[in-house]
Amino acid sequence: MWRGLWSLATRAAHWPHRLCTRQSSGALDPGPGATIFALSSGQGRCGIAVIRTSGPASGHALRRLTEPRNLPPARKASLRLLSDPRSGEPLDRALVLWFPGPQSFTGEDCVEFHVHGGPAVVSGVLEALGSVPGLRPAEAGEFTKRAFAHGKLSLTEVEGLADLIHAETESQRRQALRQLDGELGHLCRSWAETLTKALAHVEAYIDFGEDDNLEEGVLEQADKEVRKLEVALGAHLRDARRGQRLRSGAHVVVTGPPNAGKSSLVNLLSQKPVSIVSPEPGTTRDVLETPVDLAGFPVLLSDTAGLREGVGPVEQEGVRRARKSCNFLDTVVAPLGTRNPSGSSPRLLLVLNKSDLLPPEGPGPCPDLPPHLLLSCLTGAGLHGLLEVLKKELAAVCGDPSTGPPLLTRARHQHHLQGCLDALGHYKHARDLALAAEALRVAWGHLTRLTGGGGTEEILDIIFQDFCVGK
Repeated sequence: MWRGLWSLATRAAHWPHRLCTRQSSGALDPGPGATIFALSSGQGRCGIAVIRTSGPASGHALRRLTEPRNLPPARKASLRLLSDPRSGEPLDRALVLWFPGPQSFTGEDCVEFHVHGGPAVVSGVLEALGSVPGLRPAEAGEFTKRAFAHGKLSLTEVEGLADLIHAETESQRRQALRQLDGELGHLCRSWAETLTKALAHVEAYIDFGEDDNLEEGVLEQADKEVRKLEVALGAHLRDARRGQRLRSGAHVVVTGPPNAGKSSLVNLLSQKPVSIVSPEPGTTRDVLETPVDLAGFPVLLSDTAGLREGVGPVEQEGVRRARKSCNFLDTVVAPLGTRNPSGSSPRLLLVLNKSDLLPPEGPGPCPDLPPHLLLSCLTGAGLHGLLEVLKKELAAVCGDPSTGPPLLTRARHQHHLQGCLDALGHYKHARDLALAAEALRVAWGHLTRLTGGGGTEEILDIIFQDFCVGK
C-alpha cells in the first residue's frame, strides 16, 4: 500500500514541472552578461525622470557613474553625483537606488537613477550608460519580460500590468489592479490543483485498483471534483465577455429621428464638440465615433444619422449605416424629442429630450409610453439621472470590477477556459480510464498555459508588444 502511494506521489509531483516547463528562447532567456537600461518615466520636461537598469552589470554601471564608487545600501535612496565615465564631466546630482537580485522587479540586479527631468540631463545619463561595457538599450517591455522569465510575474499578472498602464477609466484601473494582484492567476492555480488531485485519483486506480490497495470511492471522488470544476468554469464563461468589454470599451449608439437632439447629447456626454449641431434636419450623415469616459466606464460613443427616409443618396447612406451600427452595440440611447416612440427593445434606453419645452406642470398622461427619462440638452436638466442609469447599464454590460470573481479580460482567457471545459467533457464520456486521465491532463494544460506555463513565443510577443520601452 505505502509503496504504491509513494510511487503515485512521486509521479504526481512531476506533473506540474513537466507540464509547466517553459520553452526557453532568446526572447525569454536574458543570456549571460546582458544588462539593459532605459528611461522608465514619461518623455518630455518633468521634475524627476527615472532611468533604470537590469542585469549583472548594473552594479558595475552604478559604480562607474557615481561618486563615491561604492554601492549604496540595498533598497535605500542615496544622493550621489553622476558623472560621465569617459570624461568625468558632472551630469547631475541624483538619487540612486540599488536593488540586488533576486529581490527586485525583474529578479536580476537592478539600479534606478532618479535624475532631474530636463531633456539634456536624461540624454546625458543615457549616453553615459551606453558607454559602459555590457550595457545596451532595452527593448519594449523587456523589463517586464525578464520579470516573467524569472518567475516574478505570471502571464495573467503581466497582462494586468499592461492593462494598468493603459487604463483610462476608474473601472479599467480597478480591474487591471485586481489582475495584477494575481486574483485570476490564483483562481486558475487553485483549479489546476483540483485537477491534479483528480488526476492522482484516476492514476491511482489505474495502477493499483486491481490489487485492492486503495480505499473505496477513489473514482467517485475524482468525478465529484470534476463536476464542481465544471460548474465554476461554466459560470466564468457565461460572463458574456464583460471583462473584454471593460478592457476595450462598450459600444453605445445614440439614435433616433432627425432633430431629436442626438448630436447635442453626444456633445454633452463627451464634453466636447464632437458633432455639428444645427436646427436643419439631416445634419449628421455618417456615424461619428468618439471614445469617452462615461460614468467611470470606457465607452465608444456613436452619433448617427436621423432615422427617416432620406431626401438624398448621401443621407440615405447615413441612415443605412445608422441602422447597421445598431446591430453591433451594447447599449442604445434613443433621444426622441417630445414625440411618442413607436416601440423599444430590451437593450434600448429611451430619453425624451427638450424637456425645457414642456409646460410647467410636466408632460400629460401617455399610457402607451414605455419607461423613459426626461432630459434637456439645452439646460442640462436630467443629465445626472441619465448618467446614473447609464452607469447601471454599463455595469451590467462590462461587469463591476470591484466585486465578484475576477473577469476574463482577453480572448486568450476565454479560449483556454473553454478548452479546459471541453476536455472535462471528454473526461466524463471516456469509456477507458487511460483516455479519462489524458483528458484531465489536457484540461490541466489549458489552465497552466493561461498563467504562463508552456506558452508559445508568438503569444508572448503579442502580449509584450503593448508595453513601452522602460517597462
